[in-house]
Amino acid sequence: MVRKVGIVADEARFTEVTGPLRREILGHCYRMLGSAADAEDAVQETFLRAWRGFEGFEGRASARTWLHRIATNVCLRQLEQRARRALPSDLGGPEEDWHRPARAAPERTAWLAPLPVDPAEAAGARQQVRLAFVAALQHLPASQRAVLLLRDVADLPADEVAVALGTTTIAVNSALRRARDRLARTAPDPETMSEPGDGELRTRLRRYVGAFEEADVGALAALLREDVTLEMPPHATWFAGRAAVLGFLGTHVLREPGRFAMLASPMTANGQPTYAMYAREPDGGFTAHALQILDVAADRVRHIHIFLQPDLLPAFGGPVTLPGSRDRNG
Repeated sequence: MVRKVGIVADEARFTEVTGPLRREILGHCYRMLGSAADAEDAVQETFLRAWRGFEGFEGRASARTWLHRIATNVCLRQLEQRARRALPSDLGGPEEDWHRPARAAPERTAWLAPLPVDPAEAAGARQQVRLAFVAALQHLPASQRAVLLLRDVADLPADEVAVALGTTTIAVNSALRRARDRLARTAPDPETMSEPGDGELRTRLRRYVGAFEEADVGALAALLREDVTLEMPPHATWFAGRAAVLGFLGTHVLREPGRFAMLASPMTANGQPTYAMYAREPDGGFTAHALQILDVAADRVRHIHIFLQPDLLPAFGGPVTLPGSRDRNG
């Protein structure tokens, strides 16, 4: 009985110490791995290892540093066995002929996957879970990625990062410089990104949804930047520039009003406005079709990511089907 009481007390103490950090650790694992499912697995492994070692944890480091160290090493081990996750734009240049149907990517392509929860609420780093930022991270060698995230996102001192990765402070600083230089060439400028809660932005997003549902390419054009891009995993084909994006959508997707429905109230993935997208069935109802994530800059859409993976919707709180007569403005 004494042993059981002791275990319960240890579990309560472990939860008290580590529980508030779970979402931050999830965000860290997601940035490392580029997949929400892989990140969840890594978090489970991290907390299992932490629980097993909790009795010997003597507070020589903070619980936050301790968990980041465990999580980073879990992720590095996973990355040894897995291909780099990508978006279509990582596989080659944009398609110039929008008249052609989109082509599928190789079957074994490992796609970057969106994150259903927003750890930025807890970690205070909204810009650092954006799809474009996470995609840019995947181009870094795993060790550089770990150093950059531990130093620039988790804000751990270089000597603690060195201990976590089993290296030296000099090596950490060198890897950090290389990672920052490479990321500066590929990651988006945070200053150009709009926040999803802005009132004017919400108005524009409602117009975007309406234009998409009504297949109104002209109205859609007014909401897109000249340099807008369109990516549609698992298709390898992607488009750059408003003319090409609208040409493809108008020819292959928005062929008639009412073909698609989108929930007017956006969800949030990766700190970005996100919409559940549904395709009309012969009976007039709608079934889950895709998850559409928008990147907005200067109140216009800069990137459109349409994840043609209907199985993603439940994880984001979207229903699998919609009745044809449903009011989607709620």
